[in-house]
Order: sequence, then C-alpha cells, then structure tokens
Amino acid sequence: MRANFREAVSLNNVRLRNKMLIVYFLSVLIPVVLTNVIFYNITTNNVKKQKLRDISLAMEQIRNDFKAQIDAAVGISSVIYNDAILNEYLETHYEVQSDYVLNYQSYIKDMLGKYSPVYQTIQQISVYTNNDTIIYGGQVRPITGQVRDLPWYRSLSASGQSNPVVLLTDSDYPGTSGWVLSVVRKITVGSSARWDKAMKIDMSPESVQALFRNITLQGDLYLLDGDQVQFTTNPDFERLGTAEYSSLPTPKGTIVMEEAFPNVSYLSSWRIVGHFKEADVLEEVYKSRNFVLYLAIPNVIMPTLIIIWFVRSLNARLIRILKHMKRVKNQSFETIEQQESKDEIGQLTAEFNRMTLQIKSLIHDVYMADIQKKELELKRNQSQLHALQSQINPHFLFNSLEAIRMRSLMKKEEETAKIIHNMAKIFRKSLEWGKDWVTVKDELDLAATFLEIQKYRFGDKLDFRIEADDSVLGLTLPKMTLQPLVENASIHGIEKMRGNGRIDVRIERERDELVCEIRDNGVGMDEEKIKRFYGYMEGKEAIGDRVGVQNVIYRLKLIFGDRFGLRVESAPGEGTSIILRIPIE
Repeated sequence: MRANFREAVSLNNVRLRNKMLIVYFLSVLIPVVLTNVIFYNITTNNVKKQKLRDISLAMEQIRNDFKAQIDAAVGISSVIYNDAILNEYLETHYEVQSDYVLNYQSYIKDMLGKYSPVYQTIQQISVYTNNDTIIYGGQVRPITGQVRDLPWYRSLSASGQSNPVVLLTDSDYPGTSGWVLSVVRKITVGSSARWDKAMKIDMSPESVQALFRNITLQGDLYLLDGDQVQFTTNPDFERLGTAEYSSLPTPKGTIVMEEAFPNVSYLSSWRIVGHFKEADVLEEVYKSRNFVLYLAIPNVIMPTLIIIWFVRSLNARLIRILKHMKRVKNQSFETIEQQESKDEIGQLTAEFNRMTLQIKSLIHDVYMADIQKKELELKRNQSQLHALQSQINPHFLFNSLEAIRMRSLMKKEEETAKIIHNMAKIFRKSLEWGKDWVTVKDELDLAATFLEIQKYRFGDKLDFRIEADDSVLGLTLPKMTLQPLVENASIHGIEKMRGNGRIDVRIERERDELVCEIRDNGVGMDEEKIKRFYGYMEGKEAIGDRVGVQNVIYRLKLIFGDRFGLRVESAPGEGTSIILRIPIE
C-alpha cells in the first residue's frame, strides 16, 4: 500500500509540460509577490537616488556659489595686479612724504576701497610692501619680520610666482579676530621692481557662513584644502586650519559626498565634503520597505516548499546525467543504469546512452586513426626544423673573420687586421637586435669603428672627431641611430669632394633631451635634398625595406612620435650639419 502511494505521488512519469502547469497553479502567488517586491525595491532605489541627487545638487550649488565668491576676489586681485598706476605709486621712492599722501588720497585709497561696498563678500583689501618711504596706514601695510613669518606670506615666498593663492589666514580687520578665508597674491612686477609687494583680500566670514548654512538637508559640511579643514558647519568642531579631515571619525551609516573644483588652478586642492546620516535621509523609505518584506516572508516560504518537492523529481537524475557527461569529456564512455521512466528526463537518459555508444565507436574507428596521422605529420615537420637549425649560423662568419685577422697579425699586417676586427665588430652589432636600446657610449663606439674603416679607405683624406659629455655616456638611445648618419656624411659628403674631409660627432644634454650633431665639411646639399630630409619626418608610410637615414628617422618617429626633433643645415660646397633632439627615456 505504501509503495502504491509513493508511485501515485511520484512525478517521474509526468510530462514536463504538465509539471510546468503544476508549478504555475501551486506557485502563482509567488510571481505576484515577487513582482510587487521588485517594483517596490526599484521605487525605493529611485527615491534613494533622487534624495542623493538632491543632496548632490545642493552641494553643487554651494560649490558654485563659493567659487563665485572666490572668483570675484581673484578678479579683483587681477585688476590690482595689472594696475600700472598703483604699481608705479608703490614702487616710487618718496623723498617728500607729502607726495605719497597725495597719491594715496587721489588714487590708492579709492583703488583699494571701492570694491568692499560693491562686493559684500569682500571684507577688506590690504597691500603689503617694504617700501620704507611710504607712510603706512589705511589699507597699505609694511612687510615686517612678523609679516614675513606669517604662513600666508611664507606660502607666497615659497611659490616664487604671482598666481593667486586661496588659504585660511588670521584676520587683521579692525575690531575682528579669528580665521578668515583670503586670496593672497604677489604684485611684484618685473625684474626691475625695487620693493616686495603683496596683496591680501579677506573674505567676509559672515558671507561664507551664510553660504554653507543655507541648506535644508540635515548633515555636516566640511570645506577642505587638501586634508586641512578650513570651515565646517559641525557645531562640535572648533579647530580650523590645522585639523586633518582624515583623522575625523566617520560613523557607520554615514553618506559621504564630495564636490571638487575642476579646472580651477587656485582651488585645485580644495573640495567640499558632506556627511549625512543615512537613517535620517531615508527614514520613511526604510519603513515602507520593511513593511513589504514582512508581508513577503510567508508568501515565499510556502511556494519554496512546493518547489523543493517538485525539484526533487528532477535534480537527482539530472545530476547523474551531468556526471556521466563530464566522464565522457575525460574519455570514459559509461552508460547510465536506471529504471525506465516516461518523462523527458527518461527519454534524455536513453538518448544519452545511445549517443555515448556511438561516440565510443567513432573514436576508436576514426578519431584515433586521425590522431596517428597528425602525429606522423608533426614528427616530419620537427625533423625538417632540426635540419634547418643545423645550417650555418653567424658564429661561423665571426670565427672566419677572426681567423683572417689572426693570420694578418702573424704576417704583421696590423692595419689590415685592425680593419678586419672593426668589420667583425660592426657585423656583430648589426645582428645583435636582442635589445633595441643601447648606451650612448656603445653607439659612439660603433660610429668610431665605422669611421676607422672609412679612414682606412680614404687615408689622409678623412679625419674625424667624436665628443660627448661624461654625463651622457650612460644614457640610452635607440640602437643604430648615429651610424647611418655618419655613413651618409662619409659617402655622400666626403667621398665626392676633392680636398680633405672632416666629420665631427658631438652629443650633449640639454635639459631632458639628447642633442646629437653630425657635421661634415663635404659637398653639402641643395634645397631639394634638404626638403627630402624633412619629408621623412612628415611621411606616414611604413619603414618597409628602407635603409640608412630614412630608416633612422622612421624608427625615431615610431618610438617618440612628435617628441623628437630634426634640423638640417647645409648648402652646396659648405658641408652639412644634421642635429637630432632625442627625449631622454
């Protein structure tokens, strides 16, 4: 009776289509619930994204407003910096102090004081100078030793430039104390300036505070310069200018958002960082989400139990088929032993057994024979390769040249032996392309070897000199850069002239470049040939089988692009000078 009951509830003999219908009727509630949950999650994520977008827009607005305030101060600093009359008055050596008073009342006072009423964000504009003939007062102040020790003045002195700098300074506005944001800048113009001059534009602390506190979202904002906190809305934070933001604790569940100042040189290290509690921002969203989740739990448990019962009919047999398929991959062709069933998995098992037997037969009859054929072909190719490798190699040629050189030495033909030795060196260098870069010393040695051979050929008609700074001998450049140029100077410059020829090779360093010059006093080149040289620089065709100077220029252009330079100086009958500028890698 128990066996009859188990067979009645078994799904092994039910077709797969009918199984899908059972799953549908028993689990219809799950798709509905899941759809609602997914919909609500999507809605929740959209609301969260919108909340975060609102915070981002608010912070972006604060960043833009703060940048606008700083831009106004920087604009004023540019006007003062470029004011020739003000600079002239501040540079003047006043023999009579009344002359300065007249200039101050007629121009300087109005120039420095006209911006504060117009720009409410500007608290004060001060000019500092060490011109001791000026009567200090008002907005013109002396550069004393105490001023030179202030951080903002030290920052200007260290930069050595006249670009505006935004930083936190100590307020020197009458009746105030504490820290203020300031734009400081040197106004010493030209090398003829006799006095040190600097300006300091203080921002109104109230305007900065109003800017950062004008936000409806709950959270704390930090204005940072690098890692230093310059301003914050956090009421528990008191230190400014020296406190490091990285040392501040970030509570768990805090949303951190940041706004930088791209493409603004004087605010490149500044940024605005906001800390917002995720629980406060998304409180209502979390409540609704939890309610939906609590409703979904019972609707998930019941269909899960039903699906488990359904899958048990499929899982064991499918896993068994999968294991046998993996064995087939490892050339183990075993059939599946099981009771016959009428559903799709039973049919699949039967077809798998039939396919396994057929594959096993094909492998033994066809595939193994093909493998043997491939192995024979591979062995034949390997034997051909070994035969090729046993042929003559460059070492035979090197040894042959060495034998000729030794024979020449035995006959006391030292000059001939020297030339053969140089030829062997050049041949070996031309074949050793294992490394594409060589030192300047190795490249000059190769050029000197070639010139020795040419001198043997031309006799007293050719003289040469190779010079290089000791500091560049260890630097590297692409292999075979100088030798083709030296060969060009010898063959096309010196060989065609009647008198004595000279070739000078000089390498020196200029900043981050190697300057290589190959100069000869040969027949020179006309304008058409010079244009051909420059045409090598502009050509876009591949190197192909090009040799000589054209090959050198194409290789340098391939390696360095537009970073290397070529200059040709030549005229008919006046020799030729080729100058290469190669970046130091």
